[in-house]
Amino acid sequence: MTRSGAGVLFADVVATSATVAGTRSRTAKRGALEELLRRLRPDEIAPVVAWLSGELLQGRVGIGWRTLAAAEAPPSESPQITVAELDSALTTLANTTGSGSVAARRDVLGGVLAQCTAPEQRFLVAILGGELRQGALEGVMTDAIAAASERPVEHVRRAFMLSGRLPETAVAALTGGSDALAQLSLVVGRPVRPMLASPAESLPAALGELGERVSVEYKLDGARIQVHRDGDDVAVFTRTLRDITAQVPDLVRVARELPCRSVVLDGETLALTDAGRPRPFQETMSRFGATSTRELLLHPYFFDCLHLDGDVLVDAPLGDRLGALSVAADAHRIPGVIAPASDLAEAHLGDAIAHGHEGVMVKALGSPYAAGRRGRAWQKIKPVHTLDLVVLGAEWGYGRRTGWLSNLHLGARDPDGGAPIMVGKTFKGLTDALLRWQTDEFPRHESGRDEHTVYLRPEIVVEIELDGVQVSSRYPGGVALRFARVLRYRPDKTAVDADTIDAVRALLPGGS
Repeated sequence: MTRSGAGVLFADVVATSATVAGTRSRTAKRGALEELLRRLRPDEIAPVVAWLSGELLQGRVGIGWRTLAAAEAPPSESPQITVAELDSALTTLANTTGSGSVAARRDVLGGVLAQCTAPEQRFLVAILGGELRQGALEGVMTDAIAAASERPVEHVRRAFMLSGRLPETAVAALTGGSDALAQLSLVVGRPVRPMLASPAESLPAALGELGERVSVEYKLDGARIQVHRDGDDVAVFTRTLRDITAQVPDLVRVARELPCRSVVLDGETLALTDAGRPRPFQETMSRFGATSTRELLLHPYFFDCLHLDGDVLVDAPLGDRLGALSVAADAHRIPGVIAPASDLAEAHLGDAIAHGHEGVMVKALGSPYAAGRRGRAWQKIKPVHTLDLVVLGAEWGYGRRTGWLSNLHLGARDPDGGAPIMVGKTFKGLTDALLRWQTDEFPRHESGRDEHTVYLRPEIVVEIELDGVQVSSRYPGGVALRFARVLRYRPDKTAVDADTIDAVRALLPGGS
């Protein structure tokens, strides 16, 4: 049964998810998603795209992991609940607040589970718990939306870049076509998905690939920010598009003082010492959780301008965007040099390191702003190898670490949207403070455990320093980290921002 009179059944979504999760073929994943998308009613598109991407349209619905673990209802023998009915129930859960809300939400959840078959129950619990692991992540889903709507994938990607919301993009593509996609333009106040960089083997390699027409800029050890201003209205977003305006009054004040009326800026923010050197990354991130102004001020450093006084610049070459940046925020530009000779570029890299920064970024001056994509137009150079990996689990320590969660299981992102691929373990670099934090925090992300290990939902990203990688049959990706050690956790990143298995394999000797 594929459709009831009231619309597509939730069981069809679950079956599509199982098909996607059961294949490594990107083509097969896209085909399964496309077939489902073509059958959806307009009101079903947004919730289905969200669910298959492991999200809820309603965001948090007030159901904790303990409530989910305790929730029990005899499964239905046959599919009956529709997409529309489930979406309505989830909205009810999200809107149930106040006195008695915990019991009320538990009753609503129990009623929904009773209408679900066993596979549907497992899928729903996985969505609510944030642990859905299957292959319909952003890249594959974007391709499927383009195929189902018969629109160029570039148009869908651009709309997604500018809207920041895949469900909204899917609705536009499948119900309104090219005109609706074109209307999803840059709007001041609505965050744009950030453009990402790829690692380069070395500065000479990056310059050799991108040519002479490049910008070489400091790579700061800060937190990515996007600043929007329209008159006196200012909004500040993180790299995950979270609104942190209320937590960063110092950045808001800087934005209001800029010599323009409306602007969208991309950059980094840092907390600095009295000597002007960057404070540890964790101190910068601590401001984003602040509930009041602190003495530790954040300093913005901008490297791109996406909008200036009514002109949308995302399609303009970087050289033009840097010109707009000089007009809007020249006093806050990240240190950089334009079209430098190789010796000047090397000197700029040395200056960046000497000032306590991570390295440099090399960017092609002719490149547009390709948000959300990790292309070769922007390349990052650091003196040590680092990877952002997903924590898949942690083993209980022994000896002096008895009672603490210690040895980390590390995974790289599957570029085709599957579950993270394990590439190694490490306990090196973990201070006592980090061990205490892990032991307190990891159970909040637990998906299961055995005698030795607590397994986690793929939500926590850690930055790992390593000497390289080697071919290995021990792990499913065919590679293993060499001498990996923890540098820091990255609360500003999600699993979608982690490095891919391809990036890990690129570190093999010879790049094989």
